[in-house]
Amino acid sequence: MPTKIISSSGVIADLVERQMRNWELARQQRIKPSETEDVGVEDFVCVSRQVGTEGGKVAIQVGEELGWPVFDREILDAMAGDDEMRRQVYESMDERDLDWWEESLRSLMRSEFVRNDYFRRLSETLLSLARQGNCVFLGRGADLILPAERGFRVRLVAPLAARIKLYSQMHGLTAAEAEGQMGRIELARHKFFRHHFGVDVDDPVRYHMTINLARCSIAEAAAMISQVRRIRKTSL
Repeated sequence: MPTKIISSSGVIADLVERQMRNWELARQQRIKPSETEDVGVEDFVCVSRQVGTEGGKVAIQVGEELGWPVFDREILDAMAGDDEMRRQVYESMDERDLDWWEESLRSLMRSEFVRNDYFRRLSETLLSLARQGNCVFLGRGADLILPAERGFRVRLVAPLAARIKLYSQMHGLTAAEAEGQMGRIELARHKFFRHHFGVDVDDPVRYHMTINLARCSIAEAAAMISQVRRIRKTSL
């Protein structure tokens, strides 16, 4: 399946439906669950990025290199807000999947931090997607919702001046306008992470690696992620 990030809600629904079919075919070729240990979720990569970095492009390239679908904030938000799309995902899970999914969701909701309907739907979506097959997740705190013992987590950063320049070019803004918009987005992200997870969005210890995109190209960043992930997998 193509790994480009989709923006239209109608196309997102088609993407989800196609991916469910792809995963079902893959599941039919695997060892039966009763014959192997249940590890919870399939392997995944979570990409977190500062505002004004080309995190989306890096995630797309990582997805292409691994042959995995990419789910970004827009897709995840659309699924979290669309009962029909989530129903398609749930109906593709068997009893074993659902038992794991329900227990994982209960554990998340028992946290001391305040929850709301959106957070629950987002958690449901992330857990069910990761249960079905390999994914690259971009943003939305996926690394904090999915099991800590699984997956590979990356943070993409760049100096503020470089991010302002890129953001202003991408959105046709002056440097001052770009800095103002970026500041508002970053404030919203800080509130989201503090409210739902009790963590600082910029905390580096959440990640397996942090990459400065001012020091390398998108292709180099994607290659580093794939290589370090592969090295880590073989050493476990």
